[in-house]
Amino acid sequence: MAAAPAVKHDTSPPSVMMMGYNGANNTGAEALLLADIEDVRAVLGPEALITVPTLNPVNLRRYLREGPYLRIAPFPSIYFRALRRLVRQHDLIMLVEGSSYMDTWTSALLWAYLWVTRCADGADRPCLAYAVDAGTLNAVDRVLVRRYASKTGLIVVRAEEAAERLRAWGVTAPIESTADNAFTFHPDAADEGLLRRLWPEASGEIAGVCPVNFYLWPVVMRPWGRREDCYRWPYYFSHSAERTCSTEALVVQYAALADCLVAQQGMSVALICMEQLDEPLALQVREHMARADAARVFSAREYNASQMTSLLRGLDLLLTSRYHAAVLSLAAQVPQIAVGHDLRLKTLYEELGLAEGFFVDPHDADLCATVLERVEHVLEDPRPIKEALSRGYDDHLQRARHNRDLLRAFVADHGWEVVG
Repeated sequence: MAAAPAVKHDTSPPSVMMMGYNGANNTGAEALLLADIEDVRAVLGPEALITVPTLNPVNLRRYLREGPYLRIAPFPSIYFRALRRLVRQHDLIMLVEGSSYMDTWTSALLWAYLWVTRCADGADRPCLAYAVDAGTLNAVDRVLVRRYASKTGLIVVRAEEAAERLRAWGVTAPIESTADNAFTFHPDAADEGLLRRLWPEASGEIAGVCPVNFYLWPVVMRPWGRREDCYRWPYYFSHSAERTCSTEALVVQYAALADCLVAQQGMSVALICMEQLDEPLALQVREHMARADAARVFSAREYNASQMTSLLRGLDLLLTSRYHAAVLSLAAQVPQIAVGHDLRLKTLYEELGLAEGFFVDPHDADLCATVLERVEHVLEDPRPIKEALSRGYDDHLQRARHNRDLLRAFVADHGWEVVG
């Protein structure tokens, strides 16, 4: 006789779908997902079923192990039917991507998160946006965000400025402001000191440079395009002769900056790719350096979030265009300067009190000279910036820990039992 199907009691933990930028070999997204899973386990218990949808299951399995209570769910590039089905199969829907309400990188991701929110509302599933952000949006996307984000049960944002943007766009869902959940991410103790172990031949202090080719963005949807511009069909990086020239100029500027760090400051240069997509730019920068022997590329394609975080915290100086490089290095108070095209990074620097003097416009006519001037200022006396980073880290960590409290209250309000 066949066994009777299991009966799910009202007191059993809900099944949870965690929708984000999962499996992209992106250090920030990986650290966020792992911290979010830890929060869900702390609130719902180890037997709550968690499903992580992804376009890239092979990459996701590098750092997420499937088991009876955790599964990876691949979905296709044209995602509407698959994501709607996944929503209907789960009790609780969580948006866990930091860039949920912005189209800086691409509208396609924004639409995916809004589609999941719409499907949750239609299927009468509670939906929680968990420690996300809101940034720049075009006029059409603002309308879509106002309409569909308002259907979210609770939106937890990681900066008060993000909350203000959502309210200004007309979003009516309840909004709470905390901090990025990546502040609660802790690398494995075995990875401590990893940078020097991986690169023992590095001489003197090590400067980390986290570049981004922001001329590739946004990724746009089109039926065809150049193969080398294809992110994943039908999504293509932005391309034009002007953008190509701007990228070449950016490479020259970064290479000159790295050479000056070597020649003038006696530092080795770690070119850190927080996402695999940063690799081509980092490799071009190294190829254009006169002192390429003093530089090495470290990529999220090769190292997981714990290892990348340890690399960041082992630096003596950080020059970053990546938001999560700033976040994940903060615990070690690594002196840092931002070359920022990203509103999230600018907002973080404003909260840290570093926007004036330490945040550089990437379109500066002489980027190399401007950054070097600030580098010299920082290295001459790093104590003030270290103190600001220490205060900022303590503040953000305390606020980030409140995310779990909000999750606990949200779950309890919907009738599920919490375990802690």
